[in-house]
Amino acid sequence: MGVTVDVLVADSRDQSAIDAIVSQTRVILTTAGPFALYGNALVDACVRFKTHYVDITGETPWVRTLIDSYHDQAATDGIRIIPCCGFDSVPSDLGTYLIVRRLQELGIPCNQVKAYFQAAGGFNGGTLASAFNLYDSQGLAQMNEPFLLNPGRNHTQAELDRNPDPQLPAFDSDLNTWIAPFFMGVVNTRIVRRSAALFEDWQEPYGADFTYQEYLKFEKPLAGLKATGMTAGLALFVGAMQQPQVRSLLQPLLPQPGSGPSEQTMNEGWFSCELIGTAGDGHKVRGLIRDQGDPGNRAAVKFLCEAALSLVLHIAELPGGQTRGGILTPATGLGEVLAQRLQLAGMTIEIDEDAFVP
Repeated sequence: MGVTVDVLVADSRDQSAIDAIVSQTRVILTTAGPFALYGNALVDACVRFKTHYVDITGETPWVRTLIDSYHDQAATDGIRIIPCCGFDSVPSDLGTYLIVRRLQELGIPCNQVKAYFQAAGGFNGGTLASAFNLYDSQGLAQMNEPFLLNPGRNHTQAELDRNPDPQLPAFDSDLNTWIAPFFMGVVNTRIVRRSAALFEDWQEPYGADFTYQEYLKFEKPLAGLKATGMTAGLALFVGAMQQPQVRSLLQPLLPQPGSGPSEQTMNEGWFSCELIGTAGDGHKVRGLIRDQGDPGNRAAVKFLCEAALSLVLHIAELPGGQTRGGILTPATGLGEVLAQRLQLAGMTIEIDEDAFVP
């Protein structure tokens, strides 16, 4: 039996039309980017009409503007505005949260979490359009701030020294293979650090001097060569994108907004996020988040929809109860509820207590 639903249409630049839609619902989920261009009116309406919100942005400079403009009001009203509920940054943020809380259940504070990604799939035009808009808006300088999204903007040199963005490939002794900087690390690490800072403000800290970092993982043989090649290739691509003349030549050759990988590519894609949490005494807990399907399309849709359903169906069970609000993160706004829903939707989420060894 089919279900009939209303179809409501609004231009993202028409505030009154956006208001008419938002005023009729309890939860909005959106995939319409670049969010810095098309998301402001929607978030503004959600805050005014007390409607919860989730999206799949990875545009951290835009998220910073949301924090500055709306966090206090949303917190006062108990409205959860949760950006970055796609592949950026659910595996990183939710995985870290689960690792930290498991260590704490065992009576040991967490000092550090590292995440290691592997993935196969394709790029879609919307993701690239968001990236290009960051270059055009000079958002890259902001993205390089390690604590861009934290509640407090003043950080000691010691904090900055503990949280540098990786620049070079390296051999990782925990994995016994080579790793390289992950190109989405400049997004995901900022989200995880915001989670840690918010939890600390709420007297639920991760641990003293907690740090988080993430990488791409490469399998043998020739793992070192692969890591070096990926790092060099990424540096060349980023450098080229910062040159307007070069970008104008490359941009027409890349997927355009509204286009993306084929159905076969999306179905055959996959991602794996391995996490290792280390306590102050050297004990470790390992975690794994993995799913079949292109990470930027199939997995992102699953993350986003389950995030929205968490808000619709389980609001009283979410972290902080019904009264928590603000510009939140997947961990601070959804927590264990989202993990459970993702598992029921077929995603592998494991925290390996057997790996808890000195």
